[in-house]
Amino acid sequence: MAIRLDHIIVPSHDRVEAARLLAGLLDVPWQKSQGSFTPVYVNEGLTLDFAERQQFESHHICFHVTDADFEAIFGRIKAAGITYRSRPRGENDMQINTRLGGRNLYWEDPDGHLWEILTVSYARADSPLLTPTSSEGART
Repeated sequence: MAIRLDHIIVPSHDRVEAARLLAGLLDVPWQKSQGSFTPVYVNEGLTLDFAERQQFESHHICFHVTDADFEAIFGRIKAAGITYRSRPRGENDMQINTRLGGRNLYWEDPDGHLWEILTVSYARADSPLLTPTSSEGART
């Protein structure tokens, strides 16, 4: 079975500004309005739909990128004067983390969402193979 994430709704106090900022940093297309959403087309299979909300919890969204894309996005983060950090929590130390032989960094947007770019996925570094283990389709 092929399961793909298609879209995520990202709550925002100003959906157009939030989408414009992220699309600019990632250098991907976006639309000012698609109904009640402002979509950012991350790639051919994933859209982030920014939606106006008054109250919401912050989210952490991470993008696995190539070294060249990391450099380009990092350059745009610095050019925009956005503070960043090497860890998900803590001070904006303006450092890049190099754990697992790759690079990653985090930044927060005005809505409090934590964005991350990385070149080596730590989420899947030790993940077991996804294989069916029961008739219910559970995975190990």
